[in-house]
Amino acid sequence: MSLTNADHAIAVEELRKEYGAKHALASVDLTVPRATVQAVLGPNGAGKTTLVRILATLLRPTAGRAEVAGLDVTRHAGAVRARIGLLGQHAAVDEELSGRQNLELFGRLYHLGARRAAARAQELLQRFGLADTGKKAVTQYSGGMRRRLDLAASLIMEPEILFLDEPTTGLDPRGRTEVWEAVRGLVGGGTTVLLTTQYLEEADQLADAIVVVDQGRVIAEGTADQLKAGLGADRIDVVVHDAAQLASAASVVGMAAKADDVTTDADRRLVSAPVRDRMAALTEAVRALDAAGIRAEDIALRRPTLNEVFLHLTDDDETKTGAAV
Repeated sequence: MSLTNADHAIAVEELRKEYGAKHALASVDLTVPRATVQAVLGPNGAGKTTLVRILATLLRPTAGRAEVAGLDVTRHAGAVRARIGLLGQHAAVDEELSGRQNLELFGRLYHLGARRAAARAQELLQRFGLADTGKKAVTQYSGGMRRRLDLAASLIMEPEILFLDEPTTGLDPRGRTEVWEAVRGLVGGGTTVLLTTQYLEEADQLADAIVVVDQGRVIAEGTADQLKAGLGADRIDVVVHDAAQLASAASVVGMAAKADDVTTDADRRLVSAPVRDRMAALTEAVRALDAAGIRAEDIALRRPTLNEVFLHLTDDDETKTGAAV
């Protein structure tokens, strides 16, 4: 019986991967709707890459089931491969060849034939803004250009589902933005993307849904907004002018916000506290700081960040019940 329905591109049920006594994955469940971005977050060793490798048919699970495009990844591995693309953490292109030569080579490896491979290379170069690179060797590309070429190479066969395993690692902000724009375009065209990343902003920007894994287990899931809301109240942040007044400011802000959980960052001269009534806390904090003679350079209300959610979840020892690789 199939796990997926017409709306699901990926379905995972009680998926396990063990190496001796170590659990890389421990009974993971996951469903990914079509034409969406599913982010998988977790610290190093959490099991993210293991999950991608199983779904991409590069690794056999110890137990459980996984279906991609309605096909069992173990029993129908060949058919699954024909429907997916994979962009790993390391570049797969030949840096001595041009972008066009790389894409034509991949096309020939997929048995497209010379004419079709050349046409597909041209389509992808145009689509990813690389058509004007001419005969320039990839070694002369910027980091963002190389990653876009890598992404183009993973789309030679127009896959229904694309696995991106930390696709922007090592890129500068401009290069990362270029890859994000390319991913949005793919999803807009109907491609389903499963993304692993350690950049929390990346998941915030791209993902329709997020799962957080740690020690081989799913410890939280939902949209970015749902995960942030689960952390609790909004926060008030105050940057003081004089670092010597940081402790005093923490006391004042804590009383104004009626909060015990007040944090400080000496390097940034920052005081942060949770608030329930946003505007009342802001008004009271401004008045109290002024009355105490504490000069603030900046005061802001904000929601919890995905980074704070991630740290909160993965620092919780109660969720760590095994060892992942």
